[in-house]
Amino acid sequence: MAESHSQSPTPCDNHQNHEQVGGFDWMVLVAAILCAFVCALGLNTMLQCAFQCVGRVLTEPMQWIASRRLNSGIKKKEMVALPTSTYSHSGSPSSASSCVICLTEFTNGEQIRFLPKCNHHFHVLCIDKWLLSHSSCPTCRHLTQV
Repeated sequence: MAESHSQSPTPCDNHQNHEQVGGFDWMVLVAAILCAFVCALGLNTMLQCAFQCVGRVLTEPMQWIASRRLNSGIKKKEMVALPTSTYSHSGSPSSASSCVICLTEFTNGEQIRFLPKCNHHFHVLCIDKWLLSHSSCPTCRHLTQV
C-alpha cells in the first residue's frame, strides 16, 4: 500500500514553476526592460536638448552674444549719473507711490531715482542693485540710457 502513494506537486512547487522557467525569473527581466526603456527616453530627451542648444549657438552666435551683452548691467559711473530726487507726496493718483522692486511705499523725504527714458521711479538702493545686473527698466523693460 505504501507503493500506491504517488508524489503530487505541492502548491509551492507549482507556483515556483510559473515564475521561473528553466531557472529564469521573468519578473526581473520585465523590470530590467522597463528600466532600460525609461533610461533610453531620458537619454533621448537630454540629447535632443543638447543638439538644439548647440544648433542655436552655431546658427545665431552673434545675435545671442549681442542680446546677452545688451542687458548685462550698466557701469557704476553711469548708474550714479542717473537723476535722483526727494519724494514728496503730490496727491496725484497717476503718480507711482511705491517701488516695484521692493514693493514698499515711498515716504516723504526719501531719495528716489528715476530712469530718464521711461520716467519710472524706484528707491535708490533698489534700482542701483538692479542696474548692476540689468540694463533695462524693471517695469517696462526699456533699455536705460544715460
